[in-house]
Amino acid sequence: MSMVDDLRRAREEYERQEWVAAYRALSDLDETELQADDFMALAVTAYLLGHRNDCVQALQRAFQAYRDRDDTLGAVRAAYWLTVVLWQGGEVAIGSGWLARAERLLDDHGGDVVERGYLLERATMGHIIKGEFAEAFVAVPKVTECGRRFDDPDLTAMGLHMEGRMKIFAGQVADGLSLLDEAMVSVLAGEVSPIFSGVIYCSSVEACQQISDFGRMGEWTHALTTWCDGQPGLVAFTGQCAVHRGQLMRLHGAYRDAVRELERAVGRYAAAGGDLAAGQAHYERGETLRLRGDHDAAEAAFAEAAEFGHSAQPGRALLWLEHGRRDAASAAIHRVVAEAHDPVHRSQMLPAAVEVLVATGEVDTAAPLAEELGQIGSSFGCSALQASGQYAAATVALARGEADRGFAYARQAAETWAQLSAVYEVARSRVLVGRALRLLGDEESASADLSAARRAFAEMGAKPAEQEVAALLGEEKAPGGLTHREVEVLRLVAVGRSNPEIAETLVLSEKTVARHLSNIFAKLDVGSRTAAAAFAYEHHLV
Repeated sequence: MSMVDDLRRAREEYERQEWVAAYRALSDLDETELQADDFMALAVTAYLLGHRNDCVQALQRAFQAYRDRDDTLGAVRAAYWLTVVLWQGGEVAIGSGWLARAERLLDDHGGDVVERGYLLERATMGHIIKGEFAEAFVAVPKVTECGRRFDDPDLTAMGLHMEGRMKIFAGQVADGLSLLDEAMVSVLAGEVSPIFSGVIYCSSVEACQQISDFGRMGEWTHALTTWCDGQPGLVAFTGQCAVHRGQLMRLHGAYRDAVRELERAVGRYAAAGGDLAAGQAHYERGETLRLRGDHDAAEAAFAEAAEFGHSAQPGRALLWLEHGRRDAASAAIHRVVAEAHDPVHRSQMLPAAVEVLVATGEVDTAAPLAEELGQIGSSFGCSALQASGQYAAATVALARGEADRGFAYARQAAETWAQLSAVYEVARSRVLVGRALRLLGDEESASADLSAARRAFAEMGAKPAEQEVAALLGEEKAPGGLTHREVEVLRLVAVGRSNPEIAETLVLSEKTVARHLSNIFAKLDVGSRTAAAAFAYEHHLV
C-alpha cells in the first residue's frame, strides 16, 4: 500500500472515530507526509487515548504547519488546544503563554471570527482558575452568544454549560441546571465533538454531585458510561466516569464495589499520564475506607489526595474524630467552613461540620450551621441536601435534649434518604430516631430502630457505625470501660440534666448519681461535666 493510501486510510479511520486505528496509522506515517489537519487529528486521537505528551507534540507541529501555510485561524485553533491540554495537566504558565500567542495572532488577523469565542472561553476559564468569579460571570454569556452567532455546536454547548455552572455556584441552582440540561441535549444528539462532549459529560456529573442532586447524577453517569463504552480504547474521561460510579456505589452502600471502582479510576488517570483529578479519586476512596473502618488505608488515601492538590477535608477531620483527636478535628472544621464562601462548597462542608462540632461539645456553634444547611437545601431543591439538613437539625436538637424536635427531624431525614436508596444515611438517621425515642422514654421502640440500623450497617460492612450502635444497645462493652448504668448516667449528663433530674429519671438517690459521676470522671480522665458530655457525643452514646 502506498503512502497516499495509508494517509487516506488514516483519515477515514479518524472520521469514523476509530481512535486506536487512526492513532496508530497517523503515528506510523512519515511526518513529512502529514498536513496541518492531520497533525490536529493525531492530537485528538492521542488526547482521547491518554497519550498526553504525543498530543502536545502533535499540536505544536500543527501550529507550525498552519503558520507555514499562512493559516492564522488554524494556528489559533492549535494554540487554543495547547492551552486546554496544558492547563489540564497543571502547566498553567506555559498554557497561558500559548493563549497570549493566540490572542496576538487573532488581533493581527482582525475580523469577527468564531475563534474569538474560543479564546474568550479560555479567558473565562482563566478567571475561574484565579478565583475571579465576578469577571467570569460577566464573560461567559459572551461565549454562548458567539457560538450561536456562528452556529458552532461545540462553542455553544460549552458556553451554555459554563453559564450553568456559574449560576449554580452563585446559588441560582434551578436556572443553572436548566442550562446544563440544554447543553447536554446537544451532546446526547451527537452534535458536539468528542473532546467537548467528554468535558461536558464529566463536568455536568460533577456539578450534580456537588449539590447532591443524585437523581440527575445517576442519569448522566449512566449516559457517560454508555458513551465511554461505545469508544473502544478510550482513556480520557474514563477515570472521571469511574469516580462518579464509585460515588454512587458508596451512596447505595456497596462499599467493596465502590473501592474497586475508585481504584480503577486511579489506574485510568495513571494510564492517561497522570492527572490532577486523580486527587478526587483518592479522596473518595478514603471516604469509603473510613466508613468501612479501614482507618489506616483511609488516612493513606487522604494523604495521596492531598499530594494531588485535592483537599482531604472534611473526610480527614471525621477520621480524626473517630480516633479521638477532637482538637485536631475541630480546628480543621473551623478552617474549612471559614474557607468555603459560595453555597455549593458550604453545602459540602456543613454536614461534617455539624457532626464534628456537636461531638466536640460546640453545640452552639453547630446550631446556626445546621440551620444554614437546611436553608441551602430548600434553596437548591435537592432532596439529598434537604435530608442532610434534616439530619443536622436532629443532631443539634438531640445534643440540646430536645427529643421531640430531634425525633421529627430524624424521621424526616430517614424517609428522604430512603427515597434515594441511600442505605447508610437511612441507617444513620434511624440511629437518631432511636436516640430520640430513648430520651422520650420509649425504650422498646428505640431498640427496634437501633437494631434495624445495626443490621443495615453490618450488611454493608460499615464496622465503626455498627459498633457504635451495638454500644447504644448494650450489646458491646461501652467505650472507656463504662458500665451500662454509667452510660445511662452519662447520656443524661450529656443532654444537660442535673443530678436531681438524673436521680428522678433513673430512680436512684442523688448520692448514687454522684458516685456514678465520680467513677465516670475517673474512667474517662476528665474533670468536668462538659468534658464528659463531649466524650459521650464523640462516641455516639447519645
